[in-house]
Amino acid sequence: MSVDPRIEALKARHHSLEQSIADEESRPLPNELQIAELKKQKLRIKDEIAMLSSA
Repeated sequence: MSVDPRIEALKARHHSLEQSIADEESRPLPNELQIAELKKQKLRIKDEIAMLSSA
């Protein structure tokens, strides 16, 4: 897999996680553990995008 399609896939997943976080935070009783896990996943993806972009 070349770098560009991989970066685009990661960006799409990053956006999806942003939406999942927003959805969970908008609930009357948000699940803080789930939000924390989603944010960790989002950060890992952001780091991978940065690494691939600089390569």
